[in-house]
Amino acid sequence: MRVIGLISGTSMDGIDVAVADLTVTGDLVRLVPVEHAEHPFPDDLRALPRDLAGVCALDTRLGQAFGDVAAGYLPADLVSSLGQTVHHEVVDGRCLGTLQLGQPAWIAERTGLPVVADLRTRDVAAGGHGAPLASTLDALWLGELAAGSGKPALALNIGGIANITVVAPGTAPVAYDTGPGNALMDAAMEVLSGGRVRQDTGGAFAARGTVQDDVLAKLLEDPYYAAIPPKSTGKEHFNAGYLTGFRTLTAEDLLATLTELTARTIADACRQHDAGVVVASGGGMRNPVLAEALRRALDPIPLRGSDSLGLPRDGKEAYLAALLGFLTWHGIPANAPTATGASGPRLLGSITPGAAPLRLPEPVTSAVTRLRVGGS
Repeated sequence: MRVIGLISGTSMDGIDVAVADLTVTGDLVRLVPVEHAEHPFPDDLRALPRDLAGVCALDTRLGQAFGDVAAGYLPADLVSSLGQTVHHEVVDGRCLGTLQLGQPAWIAERTGLPVVADLRTRDVAAGGHGAPLASTLDALWLGELAAGSGKPALALNIGGIANITVVAPGTAPVAYDTGPGNALMDAAMEVLSGGRVRQDTGGAFAARGTVQDDVLAKLLEDPYYAAIPPKSTGKEHFNAGYLTGFRTLTAEDLLATLTELTARTIADACRQHDAGVVVASGGGMRNPVLAEALRRALDPIPLRGSDSLGLPRDGKEAYLAALLGFLTWHGIPANAPTATGASGPRLLGSITPGAAPLRLPEPVTSAVTRLRVGGS
């Protein structure tokens, strides 16, 4: 079936869409990428509301925006939306709740298709963190790579927050947020520019700066990095307010230091798992300064782009959304409990019917253990 996947990441820098043809045969899911793109995020929706009327309006407007994007990729059979995460509440290592907006009824109304949405909450209700859900795709996708090398293959995604999935031969996957991806760099640029600039495009500021080792050392003392997985975090923790209390730096030195923080914390996490290879994706990999800092920090562990294994670097999260919706549609649990901390496998999300009567296929009862990308 053809599935449209939608997501807007924590950086709120665009609405990502991917179209995939998906089939399941026995224990194998095949995902054939069709196309992917990034659409502009509406500027007037970037500021989070302070009252319930604002939350209602944001939920509506995001749903309409997602629906408009999806309508440009018809025909299809299903839409799956990870929505926009606006809050992720973690206290003392336990996720108490998560909120994704982008009301699916507007997507269904605009496209006429059934929509799978609200994909994180069931995992949270089962005691998990609802993240990183990328662990589901990564474990199915990289299992054969890890088995062939005999060493763990790690999937890395750098969005606002960075996360890894550890896929090791003969063991269940482990996944967690390593800490900030672009979040602190973006927050610093927004403050320094008075809200006019939202990111250090191409790492231009960081490239002109020098890492300040004393500030980096203080940043690395954050207890989050030493916490035991499963764990997750977000902009509730790594935000502009987080950067107060440090000595004043030039814009260039601050961006260089924050870039090194992201690279160092990712690399430290990867080394803990004896990574044989790191397969990276996400918007952070567009930043050449961050990518080079990460290569240095990981050395001699090789760093590969997800494109080299068939999943476009900028489209992987949207293809993840498509996969999760496909699994739910076929009655297949779509979380990885050892990665999220949930008490067991769960069907994820809720289904909003489209224009036609809702007709689900017979549930798949056999375990799915592999994902192949491409048509061969």
